[in-house]
Amino acid sequence: MHNNGGVQEELQETIDEIAGVLGASATLEDRSFQLIAYGAQSGDIDLVRQESILRRRATDEVRAYFERFGIAAAGGPVRIPADADLAVLARVCVPLRHNDVTYGYLWLLDSGSLTDERLAEIRPLVERAAATLAQDTRGRQDLGRGLRALFSADPDERADALARLDLRGPVAAIAVRDAPGRVVPLWTLPRAVLSRPGSPVALLAPAHQALDVAARARGMYGTAAGVGGARAEASEAWRSWREAVHALRIAEHIPRFAPVARWEDLGVHRTLARLGGPDLRELAAATEVLAADDELARTVECYLDHAGDVKAAAAELGVHRQTLYYRLSKAARLTGLDLGSGDDRLAAHLGLKAARLLTNRP
Repeated sequence: MHNNGGVQEELQETIDEIAGVLGASATLEDRSFQLIAYGAQSGDIDLVRQESILRRRATDEVRAYFERFGIAAAGGPVRIPADADLAVLARVCVPLRHNDVTYGYLWLLDSGSLTDERLAEIRPLVERAAATLAQDTRGRQDLGRGLRALFSADPDERADALARLDLRGPVAAIAVRDAPGRVVPLWTLPRAVLSRPGSPVALLAPAHQALDVAARARGMYGTAAGVGGARAEASEAWRSWREAVHALRIAEHIPRFAPVARWEDLGVHRTLARLGGPDLRELAAATEVLAADDELARTVECYLDHAGDVKAAAAELGVHRQTLYYRLSKAARLTGLDLGSGDDRLAAHLGLKAARLLTNRP
C-alpha cells in the first residue's frame, strides 16, 4: 500500500522516548486499537499487551472494557483498573488528541509509580505523537479521494491516480453497503487502508488483510460487503473494484454468501453478477411463475442448493420429507420443469438465483 514508513519511524522514536522517560511499558495504538508502535519492555507485562503486540490489535472484549472508561472523549490521562477475568493489569490511557480530535491512544502499564506529575513530563511527547497521527490521517483522507480516479474505467485517470498515490501491491478492493442513517467512521479502519465514502463505500487494502478489513467495516457501519480478487500490481486495482461491487451484490441477495462475499468464492454466481437486467430476466423467466409463492420458490431453491438431497433440504427447511415432495411436485406442475432432468434443474436453479438479483429481498 502507500508508503508511511516515515510516520512509523517517527512514532516509534517517540514511543521509545516515552518508555525511557517513565521506565514503563508503553504501547501506541490508533483509534481502531490497531498497534502502531511499542516501547522497550520494562517491568510487568499482561496478556492484553502480549496479544496486542503479537496480533497487532486488541480483542473486541478488551476494547469494550477500555471504552467503558470514556477514553475516546477524555481530554487527559485515564486510569483504568486491573481486571483479572480479562487478564488486564492496571494501566493509564493517554488519548492522543489534536485540535480536539482523538487520533489514537498511548497505553502505559502502571505499577503505581505513574503519578500526575510524572505523566506531565511526557506531555510534549504526547502532543508530538498526536500531531503526527493527525497529519497522517489527513494524508490518508487525501489519498482516499484518489480512489475514485484509481477505480475509473478511464486509463488516463488511473495513471494519474497511481502517480499521486504511490501504491504498492498486492492489493484488493472492498465494497461496503453502508446502513441507512449510520455514520461511516472511516477513520477507525487500519492505517494501511485507503477509503472513500459513497454508496457503496470504497476501500483498498493490502490483499492479506482484505477479508478482515471487510468484516470489520461491515460490522461497524454496513449491511454487507464484497471483496474483489487480489492484484499483484496496484495498476490493476480497478479490476478488483469491479469484482468487489459484483461480490457485494451477491452478498446482499444470496444468503449463503452473506454478509461478506469474496469474489474468488462465488463460483457460477460470478457469471450471474456480471449479467445485466435483460439477461437476468431471461434466466428468471423459467421460474417466473414461482414469484407469487415465496415459500415454494425457497423450497425449490433449497432443494437444488443441496443437489437434490431431500433429507438435507427438508432438515434445513424444517419440514417433513413428504411436505417437501408435495411442494416440489407442485413447482414442477406450475413451471413445466422436470426436476429429475439435469437441464431442467439447471434452468430452475439459475432462474431462481437470477430472480433474487432482480429483487431487493435477501
